Amino acid sequence: MRMRVQSLAVACGALALCLALTTATNPGFVVRITQAGLDYAHQQGMAILEKELAQLNLPDMSGDSRVLHVGKVRYELSRLRLRDFHLPYSRITPISKVGLQVSISNAFAELDGDWRVKFLFISRDHGSFNLKVENVYIKITLSLGRDTTGKPTVSTSACSASISEVRVLFSGKLGWLYNLFHKVIESKLRKTLESKVCDNVAKSVHSKLQTYLQTLPVTAKIDGKTGIDYSLVASPRATAKSLDVYLKGEFYSLAHRSTVPFPPLPLAFPSDHDRMVYFGASSYFFNTAGIAYHEAGVLVFEITEDMIRKDAVFRLDTSLFSAFIPQLEEMYPNMPMKFMLSTPTAPFLTIGPGGISFQPVVDAQAYVILPNSSLAPLFVLSLTGNVSAVINVRSGRIVGSLDVGRIRLSLKDSAVGTFQVRMMQSLMNVLTSSTLLPRLNARLDEGWRLPMPNGIQLSNILVKYHQNFLLLGADVHFQTRG
Repeated sequence: MRMRVQSLAVACGALALCLALTTATNPGFVVRITQAGLDYAHQQGMAILEKELAQLNLPDMSGDSRVLHVGKVRYELSRLRLRDFHLPYSRITPISKVGLQVSISNAFAELDGDWRVKFLFISRDHGSFNLKVENVYIKITLSLGRDTTGKPTVSTSACSASISEVRVLFSGKLGWLYNLFHKVIESKLRKTLESKVCDNVAKSVHSKLQTYLQTLPVTAKIDGKTGIDYSLVASPRATAKSLDVYLKGEFYSLAHRSTVPFPPLPLAFPSDHDRMVYFGASSYFFNTAGIAYHEAGVLVFEITEDMIRKDAVFRLDTSLFSAFIPQLEEMYPNMPMKFMLSTPTAPFLTIGPGGISFQPVVDAQAYVILPNSSLAPLFVLSLTGNVSAVINVRSGRIVGSLDVGRIRLSLKDSAVGTFQVRMMQSLMNVLTSSTLLPRLNARLDEGWRLPMPNGIQLSNILVKYHQNFLLLGADVHFQTRG
């Protein structure tokens, strides 16, 4: 009996592990920052860090030292002022399971200050000094994670600074005295600088880098009815050549957010590294857009007479359709009409090496507009056809356009008797291509914002189609605000 209980426990544990593995959240959207992108970000960060280190506040220093033939000397160093701090050589490296490592070598700085000395109980003097710091080596480890809102986080998990050379030159009547015990002062200044450098690095990472990362939009409102969830589903993952950021990548209705009835598929990201950054938008990302728009009631369109092109050779009225439905002229002679187009289900697209395609089903409800402006239903047509999409990036937004092939019709319901819909084929193609398609493409041309922090501009855009996802590549330029 005991063996059976143990076996059952083991089986339950194995089942729980399998369920945990199978329910692990795949990203709907992936951002990959390549080494070239990290190098560019690192270049921008070093410029900021140089300015931060140049503003180091160093404390006053004092102490006693014994000098041969002079005795005990009391010294004070005050008003220590950094002239500059240069970081000429540095590199950034992704560290697996940790984050990023920044290595700085051969850095140098220069500072000025005032000195005051007292010895033999009665002798006093003061002056100024110049300090040159050379061969500064700094190593910083940045840990990457995510907070409770799904935004990325960064912190300094380790920092070390070493200074191999400090040279102090004192001026003034008794400057020679300081120069006799300069090694003591240089040692103190070295330790103070090494400590202050890492303190300042940690503050800079928190106040500058972390604050900047917080500008990444976790949710992006598209319009008054829909939004995109760009929250991180896991901490950023560093590899030998890149940094990958996994985002939920899910559209949702602002009025009611429901559970998506299918999971995101794993993305087989290619090993492209020609661009600074790559965006992987999965079929899940685009299909949740269809669900969100459908739930929000956005996928409902009207076709009325005022939407018909002025140079069209027909008018949208019952006389036009009487050629296909003779009884219509008897029931509603020469009366205006309108169509209400809607999708009974959310459209579902597929992405493959050949592009993006889907076959939406659209219900076209025809009405006659009565003299009192009320509507009388006439018939419902079911429209299907092959639709292809072209995607691009403009001004940091995903934009697109649709192209519709020949539409196929079937009669779904009728209040005016049965009739053959085959003869309406060309007419419905004209109505949808000249009225519905331009409206859809105008909306797609507005696009959706890509998940990027403030100030990022993209160039050298690359668009590639892969199985189950769209790959967008670009180079990055950081635009500072004046």
